[in-house]
Amino acid sequence: MSDPNSPNRFNEEKATYAVRGEGAPDLDAGVAAIRNVLKTLPARPGVYRMQDARGDVLYVGKARALKNRVTNYTQVQRLSKRLQRMVAQTRSMTIVTTNNEAEALLLEAQLIKRFRPPYNVLLRDDKSFPFILLRQDHAFGRVQLHRGARRYKGDYFGPFAGAGQVRKTLNALQKLFLLRSCTDGFFATRDRPCLLYQIRRCSAPCVGRIDEAGYAELMHDARDFLQGKSTKVQAKLGEQMQAAAENLDFELAAVLRDRLKALTFIQGSQAINAEGVGDADIFAMAHKNGVMGIQAFFIRGGQNWGHRSFFPAHTNDVPEDEVLSAFLMQFYEEVPPPRNVFVDRELEEAGLLAEAMAERAGFKVVLSVPQRGARRRLMEQAQRNAVEALDRRLAESTTQARLLAEIADIFELPEPPDRIEIYDNSHIQGTNALGAMVVAGPEGFRKNQYRKFNIKRAETIAGDDYGMMREVFGRRFARAQEEDPDRQGDTWPDLVLVDGGRGQLNAVKGVLENLGIEDVCLVGVAKGPDHGREGREVFHLMDGRELTLPVNSPVLFYLQRLRDEAHRFAIGAHRAKRAKAIGASPLDEVPGIGPARKKALLMHFGTARAVRGASLEDLQKAPGVSATVAQQLYDYFHSR
Repeated sequence: MSDPNSPNRFNEEKATYAVRGEGAPDLDAGVAAIRNVLKTLPARPGVYRMQDARGDVLYVGKARALKNRVTNYTQVQRLSKRLQRMVAQTRSMTIVTTNNEAEALLLEAQLIKRFRPPYNVLLRDDKSFPFILLRQDHAFGRVQLHRGARRYKGDYFGPFAGAGQVRKTLNALQKLFLLRSCTDGFFATRDRPCLLYQIRRCSAPCVGRIDEAGYAELMHDARDFLQGKSTKVQAKLGEQMQAAAENLDFELAAVLRDRLKALTFIQGSQAINAEGVGDADIFAMAHKNGVMGIQAFFIRGGQNWGHRSFFPAHTNDVPEDEVLSAFLMQFYEEVPPPRNVFVDRELEEAGLLAEAMAERAGFKVVLSVPQRGARRRLMEQAQRNAVEALDRRLAESTTQARLLAEIADIFELPEPPDRIEIYDNSHIQGTNALGAMVVAGPEGFRKNQYRKFNIKRAETIAGDDYGMMREVFGRRFARAQEEDPDRQGDTWPDLVLVDGGRGQLNAVKGVLENLGIEDVCLVGVAKGPDHGREGREVFHLMDGRELTLPVNSPVLFYLQRLRDEAHRFAIGAHRAKRAKAIGASPLDEVPGIGPARKKALLMHFGTARAVRGASLEDLQKAPGVSATVAQQLYDYFHSR
């Protein structure tokens, strides 16, 4: 069987059946389109996609027998109102057959993640999970926080609920095992120990204060600790301290004593007692006022690695166990599953879920409801946390809804805004200039929809804030018109806030008028005479009016928070761009010079300037540089 994690595992082309149609939502047309698909549909396991007249995916589902499952959508009287609306919009279907239902479940999770259909339950969380990585691609491995694809050779430990929990554990690892956290470049250039060695957080392998064998032993102990074998590590440290004391090496004994104290502190600082649980994830659900919340606890090696709350989207009229099942598969599309997954209720598809998780993980995964002992106590704690998190969410939602309703009244919007876009620019005297867009809605900031715009048009003058705003708005809304001219999606804003005064507002207003867009509400947010320190912001409206709000107004605080988030994002993106520019090298522009050759040239010549001034003969002597490459290099620099 093929790799369960491979993105190319399934071939849609071998089993695609589509019937196209046009028009507004029409239940009879939707049923007719589905019946046409049924004529050639096999009774095999697989995944189906319902699509509208434009080809956009409405829903992704899986089935043990595709023909039987899809037939249900033609019996409209038995469908919920939600599914009837979906069928009325359906004009085509795409079918993918699989070998079994577990494979169909895995593919369904992949496709939901890719298309985010409006009729599927969605894991609404744009944050990736952090891991701890013990690198194995260096004689003296590095310990570091890691997110994203697993590009490096080493041991990955996680997921952790957040970066704060990772940093706490990294601090513990540095205190306990004196592992290096510096980059390979920093490590290679040291000629004396850094401050971390002085404060006993690193063993200074960079200058030979520990040999490879000794450092490998520290890495092994750290691995044991992260795998939950802290008792074994504690016993080993105790024996080493006792031996050092007997040999009258009191300085070493004091170091080992401090490490032992750190270990004891960490063991006692766990928020929950998960001893004996091993590796497990715990999920509990709460449901109130039409909103569902799921609390997740992450336990690895009997250690608590934090917890996080999730609030899935599109859960109206969907049974709780179906929501939890859909959530679990989407969650483990992002995160490798542990050997034990505990839930707070019996799930109809528990066996199928466990089979699919096991196929993805490569080992047996048990999905169960804890009944007694420590596991039951952990589940009860997760259930309490789920209820409390949901109560906080509902309270925040009520406050947010009230704020958005007031914003609609203040700016004369037809209804409370569902999508607010906030724009800001950042540059230093015109260099590394970029624009930033932040998006907010009823559920808070939508960070996965933030965008940055590198200022690159020739007609935009460096340092011209009005010109930068014109370029950003021109690109943003021209693309919106191209991708969604009928505004059927959720990418068009109901309210746009521009960080700036009348000048910035008039600049972007002109851009939208040139594009034929006249119904987007624009508001300029300018600092007042006190530069915003006392809430004296002035709001510039499109008709020329100016508004100020009371200094204690909750709406003012909310709008300030939106403006500050755009400012933060713009400055952060600018700093990242500036740092990248500072680290750029002339060698980056030379054709045929990749990272390995660039590193070899810099190690040989010392600087990029020396490479540029080197003779052809000297270039040919550099390691890894052939005569052809040397000639290319020489011609590139000397022809200029």
